Amino acid sequence: MPAPRTKDQTLNWLRSISGELSTATVKRLEDTLPWFGDMPPGRRSAVGLVAQSGISSFIAWFEDPTATPWVAADVFDSAPRELLRSVSLQQTLQLIRVVVEVVEERTKSTDGDVREAVLKYSRDIAFAAADVYARAAEARGLWDARLEALVVDSILTGEHDDELPSRIAALGWHGHGEVSVLVGTTPRILEVDQIRRTARHNKVDLLVGVQGGRLVLVIGRAHPNGEGDETEQVPFMEIAERLEPSFGDGRLVLGPPVPSVVEASRSARAALAGFAVAGAWRKAQRPMLADELLPERALAGDPLARQTLVARVFRPLADHQSDLLTTLWCYLDNGRSLEATARELFVHPNTVRYRLKRVSEVIGWDATGPREALILQCALILGNIAEPKQPEPRRQAGTNGAANVPRRGRRTSH
Repeated sequence: MPAPRTKDQTLNWLRSISGELSTATVKRLEDTLPWFGDMPPGRRSAVGLVAQSGISSFIAWFEDPTATPWVAADVFDSAPRELLRSVSLQQTLQLIRVVVEVVEERTKSTDGDVREAVLKYSRDIAFAAADVYARAAEARGLWDARLEALVVDSILTGEHDDELPSRIAALGWHGHGEVSVLVGTTPRILEVDQIRRTARHNKVDLLVGVQGGRLVLVIGRAHPNGEGDETEQVPFMEIAERLEPSFGDGRLVLGPPVPSVVEASRSARAALAGFAVAGAWRKAQRPMLADELLPERALAGDPLARQTLVARVFRPLADHQSDLLTTLWCYLDNGRSLEATARELFVHPNTVRYRLKRVSEVIGWDATGPREALILQCALILGNIAEPKQPEPRRQAGTNGAANVPRRGRRTSH
């Protein structure tokens, strides 16, 4: 039986076979790891350098384990940075396992000290490699958080450039469909991971932004139009209801949908304006649509709400050939009284009912409801301010041809 080697002899022997170990390791990588064979030649060479560096680092560590502690970054110093980004942690651990197997097989005939050193070294380098990837993931997470905050801020302010789509894509945004912005209060403990899980379950993409006491979510369809069944898409309001527990107490407003994330600033402006005035409506729900707060937003000076009211209510009725605008105007001025409106217009109350029904069909709002009557009243006022040349409502004429308008404190007989 040969005498055991001294440590110096073992070190000299390990140094003499280091090249052989590196060659055997690369050959084993090619035979056992498919992803290694699919790499370009330059990256395969870089992986081989990493394996060789690991073997050399082991020999140095075996010589003096108490010397200046090595770090896993030293093993990867010979690799280009793009390699570290393209090789996953799982693949790195597979690489370590192959290197350890090759070294173990070559040193199994030596004394137990070498085999024990190989096991300890492989354990330490595996943990250190995981630490390197964890630090990289943490740095990436911090960068993503800063980038996401920048993107959300750009959407809220509407001040963005041509780089916005690429920044959004860098955050993993896959949506190509409609987008809506949800604004609410920030909870005491913000669970961003839970918010993202809820979004994934509803098949939507999500951008999260916190601005002081406001929590802003940019919600987008995760699948482009044409993928899957269109009926499977969950309405934005239903998604907002499912996300509602993740917000703090108080107002929660959903902006109108827009065609793409690049146009999300329009939805954001409406949601922010609605969030600012939601407390003015006593019966406001949670969540609620920004367009349900059009009167409050218009009174607060929101130009988008004013434009929306004029475009959706006043202009369609003004362009209509019938007397719908005049009838609606008189109906609201007369306290939503069918009889008073009919007397003023010299028509039957059933005619007023028919015209109000046509108004509802044209603009989608029913003037007979108190809340919708407020919306329509604001729209008529704003429309007449924007287009003052519209004809005045026709009033009941007296015997002398003048308008017979009741005055305060004066009773009229019919």
